[in-house]
Amino acid sequence: MLTISRRRSPSVDLLGEGRQALIDANLRLGLALADDEIDYLQDAFTRLGRNPNDIELYMFAQANSEHCRHKIFNADWIIDGEQQPKSLFKMIKNTFEKTPDYVLSAYKDNAAVMEGSEVGRYFADHQTGRYDFHQEPAHILMKVETHNHPTAISPWPGAATGSGGEIRDEGATGRGAKPKAGLVGFSVSNLRIPGFEQPWEEDFGKPDRIVTALDIMTEGPLGGAAFNNEFGRPALNGYFRTYEEKVTSHNGEELRGYHKPIMLAGGIGNIRGEHVQKGEITVGAKLIVLGGPAMNIGLGGGAASSMASGQSDADLDFASVQRDNPENGAPLSGSDRPLLAVGDANPILFIHDVGAGGLSNAMPELVSDGGRGGKFQLRDILSDEPGMSPLEIWCNESQERYVLAVAPEQLPLFDELCRRERAPYAVIGEATAEQHLSLSDSHFNDQPIDLPLDVLLGKTPKMTRDVQTLKAQGSALDRQPITLADAVNRVLHLPTVAEKTFLVTIGDRTVTGMVARDQMVGPWQIPVANCAVTTASLDSYYGEAMAMGERARSPCWTSRPLAVWRSAKR
Repeated sequence: MLTISRRRSPSVDLLGEGRQALIDANLRLGLALADDEIDYLQDAFTRLGRNPNDIELYMFAQANSEHCRHKIFNADWIIDGEQQPKSLFKMIKNTFEKTPDYVLSAYKDNAAVMEGSEVGRYFADHQTGRYDFHQEPAHILMKVETHNHPTAISPWPGAATGSGGEIRDEGATGRGAKPKAGLVGFSVSNLRIPGFEQPWEEDFGKPDRIVTALDIMTEGPLGGAAFNNEFGRPALNGYFRTYEEKVTSHNGEELRGYHKPIMLAGGIGNIRGEHVQKGEITVGAKLIVLGGPAMNIGLGGGAASSMASGQSDADLDFASVQRDNPENGAPLSGSDRPLLAVGDANPILFIHDVGAGGLSNAMPELVSDGGRGGKFQLRDILSDEPGMSPLEIWCNESQERYVLAVAPEQLPLFDELCRRERAPYAVIGEATAEQHLSLSDSHFNDQPIDLPLDVLLGKTPKMTRDVQTLKAQGSALDRQPITLADAVNRVLHLPTVAEKTFLVTIGDRTVTGMVARDQMVGPWQIPVANCAVTTASLDSYYGEAMAMGERARSPCWTSRPLAVWRSAKR
């Protein structure tokens, strides 16, 4: 007979041991908390008059990690003693503030939305079941993000879940949207291919728990391509760069490169006009997890990805890598089909995807963004591992899940749509007027979480960066040891310049039947296309163009979609 024991959520003895208890928990759980955050938590729980549970500390760390909250990008900056008027994020948003034309949503949702074209969208009427073209605007959404830390640890699932997370962000835009075409990119250190080492490649070593650049480029692109295709989306754009070099800085010689790689995932999609803006979460709205069951997979990804590589415990690093399940993700994002059909009757009021931090980040974010609080039942969460602790159930990063709010009277319609798409879901709580978060555990008859939302999200310390400009004197370029022919030969061997067909042909680029231009051009099918082009519908000449721009003069490159726009009508 198999016996499975369940574990209660333990507390951290802050009131008895003081600040040191939080310091020990920070190291043991890999929370990546800064000193001012430890001080903040000590003050918050002292005022509450109780010890924090491990699940509360873990939730705080994930929800307030650099990955989830972009603390550096939102920080106040002092450069050479001068207070800067804008944070990095405000500088990025400045373009939209100056030229907001044609932009319907930006910097407030899971993806940005801009005006599209009025086209015929083909779907079945919800009442009659009859398929037909329906003339309406098909607005364009776009998204880019990175998934670097998991790709450094385990490239295939790291890159696959990077693409999967970006796809879910598109699906969770507004009140539900449809992903359409993707892009994938990689920056890594020198490849050092055995038997094919290049003159500029020197073995400087790497952290033990991180795989080699060659392993990343052998497995990572396959993971990204596999997820896109198995989900039902073509990957039509991307880039590949290598860089690793000793440079002279104010500290002397430094090694710079991409041992911790950049794994870029992005894409475009479409959304109905009435679904662009999220709705209002009403008091009593049902709070739902849409998707598969919880499993003990991917713990602490938000905090782990916010550390420098090699700073955390190896076991915590490996535990933080998620596992992909695109075949389960497809029917969830396929819910866009019935959402198209019901139109204004869309039962979804508010939706977010479940990514870094699992439900511990997604659910607080959902109710907080909706101006509400939430009461949750831990044991109502679908789970395939009954022996998991409350922390593991609440904080695991099992993939292909969304959290959403549905009005109680709309629950039968939502259930009908989920049954049609064979999408599993569970109602795990309801929205409250008071902005308070509580999680009850019926098995142990206790409350692992009982916190005001402003302790978790509202009053956390704001980062300040006080920096000085430092100038480094670089060495002059020595051109003597190399001939022009050698230089040309080396440039053509550099992965940045060399042909990248092997990154293109690993996936089906015709998925959806709406691809007008992929990477390959001309009768010889050379991968030199300047952009990817998709059709907006099956009955028009409108479409979208997706391109990437790169600031190549600096090793600290930036990469972003430059334009997603409708074409001229013939």
